Amino acid sequence: MSETSRIAFGGRRAVPPNNSNAAEDDLPTLELQGVVPRGVNLQGRYPQENKGTYIPVPIVSELQSGKWGAKIVMREDRSVRLSVQSSPECIVGKFRMYVAVWTPYGIIRTSRNPETDTYILFNPWCEDDAVYLDNEKEREEYVLNDIGVIFYGEVNDIKTRSWSYGQFEDGILDTCLYVMDRAQMDLSGRGNPIKVSRVGSAMVNAKDDEGVLVGSWDNIYAYGVPPSAWTGSVDILLEYQSSENPVRYGQCWVFAGVFNTFLRCLGIPARIVTNYFSAHDNDANLQMDIFLEEDGNVNSKLTKDSVWNYHCWNEAWMTRPDLPVGFGGWQAVDSTPQENSDGMYRCGPASVQAIKHGHVCFQFDAPFVFAEVNSDLIYITAKKDGTHVVENVDATHIGKLIVTKQIGGDGMMDITDTYKFQEGQEEERLALETALMYGAKKPLNTEGVMKSRSKVDMDFEVENAVLGKDLKLTITFRNNSHNHYTITAYLSANITFYTGVSKAEFKKETFDVTLEPLSFKKEAVLIQAGEYMGQLLEQASLHFFVTARINETSDVLAKQKSTVLTIPKLIIKVRGAQVVGSDMIVTVEFTNPLKETLRNVWIHLDGPGITRPMRKMFREIRPNSTVQWEEVCRPWVSGPRKLIASMSSDSLRHVYGELDVQIQRRPSM
Repeated sequence: MSETSRIAFGGRRAVPPNNSNAAEDDLPTLELQGVVPRGVNLQGRYPQENKGTYIPVPIVSELQSGKWGAKIVMREDRSVRLSVQSSPECIVGKFRMYVAVWTPYGIIRTSRNPETDTYILFNPWCEDDAVYLDNEKEREEYVLNDIGVIFYGEVNDIKTRSWSYGQFEDGILDTCLYVMDRAQMDLSGRGNPIKVSRVGSAMVNAKDDEGVLVGSWDNIYAYGVPPSAWTGSVDILLEYQSSENPVRYGQCWVFAGVFNTFLRCLGIPARIVTNYFSAHDNDANLQMDIFLEEDGNVNSKLTKDSVWNYHCWNEAWMTRPDLPVGFGGWQAVDSTPQENSDGMYRCGPASVQAIKHGHVCFQFDAPFVFAEVNSDLIYITAKKDGTHVVENVDATHIGKLIVTKQIGGDGMMDITDTYKFQEGQEEERLALETALMYGAKKPLNTEGVMKSRSKVDMDFEVENAVLGKDLKLTITFRNNSHNHYTITAYLSANITFYTGVSKAEFKKETFDVTLEPLSFKKEAVLIQAGEYMGQLLEQASLHFFVTARINETSDVLAKQKSTVLTIPKLIIKVRGAQVVGSDMIVTVEFTNPLKETLRNVWIHLDGPGITRPMRKMFREIRPNSTVQWEEVCRPWVSGPRKLIASMSSDSLRHVYGELDVQIQRRPSM
């Protein structure tokens, strides 16, 4: 007997709470009317009609839209065949089905038979359903597609990786229902996609509720799997249910991948979104405050906000009857534990349309999402006398690009304009003013700061670089005036987590530049591989920060950019018949391009409909040597499929490979 079922319920609550799909008691085969004989006790966790957990389905001559009903479609001897229609407001979950006969003495019903258990999901094909989506191509993509593409990297060097959602794999639907049970979500609320997605956003992370995934951003993954090693959601969800403990470890794209599986599995159209240069604004004041020392160096003690190179969240499609007309459709939901919302780490659903227009007063968590895509980057000099001076405002850095996977293909679809108007448009300014009116704080007056900073421009470029190779950084200074200027510039090069948090500064350099009137000058800085390789983190992200002070005017110029090093790929090959039910051999191959030996190497392989997720360990891979791993797979799903592989080791991660395969149907005899 479970812990909850032993609790005595008294006072105002006479029956146990209805918050577990799995813990309902079986209905008795005989339910007498009138006086109940001694010894018959109908107390317990029984379904209740007023909660929507007990549903009598009437036999009707014609089915009525929006109502439960069963219509006889065939009679044969002593059997009948029924067509059963459910209500679009029905709660989502696993129902036990009984046939009941009403008699003068009471109800006689069949015994519980697990073979006739029925799952009811949200239905985006039903016009009356809260998640109805009227485009068939979009339904195929956002509900039925079990393989996705996640965009990461950096805005000028966008990288992609495939993700196996696996929403149709054995055990995944039961696990998604188990997730709601673990949240102790009341069964009567499970027909509402707003509530289900909000509970899901809290439960996919384990921050405060023993949810699915433990987050880790410190590059230490003892007793768990590095986030970059996962190839999909199936392993994570099945391990969570079997162990009944949170799985280690996830970062934003893993949380988003698992959450997408949860939503699609329950029938809610969903997609993963990537926001490049995503603001983690701790106080949601629409400002990312970067404090500088007087010499131009970053003051890490005062700088609390961080700009993530990218951040992944989800969008779920639903109506919002709790909001004014026009704010339904795509809703931002985020399961990465960043900020507390109503006492738990969760975010959303927040109407994307409301975010675009600055209506951040509408629930849930719209101010936080608005800040993620709309914050200004403010450079502030912290003077030695304790005063703060705003030096520079960059209004275009945050939310530079927002993308998702295109419909029906693996390419990228730019959806930035669904979240924000173009910079400088009147509508954009109006949306910001609306957000401020509704309570998004903006304490510092930064208006007009940029206007006095047009005499000298500074920019820099980082060339695309390969892991283990040198790279070059070129800084350009342009003098737009007739004056002669001398500039003192400062370069800081850091190894960073993709969240924008610096791990270590690996290079710093100060240099002087003389600028003639109406001229420009380029300064090149060589970054040697030996300077960064020893401290590199798993996403191979380098962050460069350049500040420059014009000596004659004391103006400060500031610019920051990141680059993600190109990492070698895994190669996947297939031989043999690519036919349902036939054996085919899959080979995963990797060559170590580095000058050091890779140790404790794990290679993961996944392919929905082709193979269950599997992995293999290699103790070491020496420099320039190649390892191969062969497996025999027997596909069970036809059509376009994908094999996905990842590799992680002590010193190199985020190594991926994939292969598109076309699986043929088994020939008919």
